[in-house]
Amino acid sequence: MIFKNTPELKTERLILRRFTENDIGALFTIYSDKDVNTYLPWFPLESLEETKVFFEKKYVEAYKNSHGYNYAICLKNDNIPIGYVNVSMDDNHDFGYGLCKEFWHKGIVTEASKAVVEQLKRDSIPYITATHDIKNPRSGNVMKQLGMSYQYSYEEQWQPKDILVTFRMYQLNLDGRNDRVYKKYWDNSTVHFIERGV
Repeated sequence: MIFKNTPELKTERLILRRFTENDIGALFTIYSDKDVNTYLPWFPLESLEETKVFFEKKYVEAYKNSHGYNYAICLKNDNIPIGYVNVSMDDNHDFGYGLCKEFWHKGIVTEASKAVVEQLKRDSIPYITATHDIKNPRSGNVMKQLGMSYQYSYEEQWQPKDILVTFRMYQLNLDGRNDRVYKKYWDNSTVHFIERGV
């Protein structure tokens, strides 16, 4: 595998790059919005000071690694972050994204995510997974637009919010091994099932 750490990418409308300490205000806008963060595994940030700590912990530490994919989504016209795409380097290769509310329904997350998927292919990442709360089907639509396929659903007591969530798990195999299914979520949940017609 060839690993890189968040190489800059460009699409028709977007620049995908690392977050920097100059982006604290933009990060606060993204991560403080209750609507944006409703279905995400953290509470909305409440201050710029909290955002600085979050930036250090989530992004600065990630950028110290020899490989990783932790992108700010920026419009080309101003290069200011309006969202993010992150890919975990754990064995789930979890693919996650978020976007400021004012930019929803413009295909921005899909455009950004497709560029990241192409980079993952170039770097020989074998597969990605992604999950969404069944109450948030729009996120599932993004996964489908990336070519991901629904595999199964499972329940999890989600932390730190401590709520019971039913997730749908999608997967895209990038190395041609189309029979591979990531089963850890299934195995770790006592309630798991396959929905029809998803």
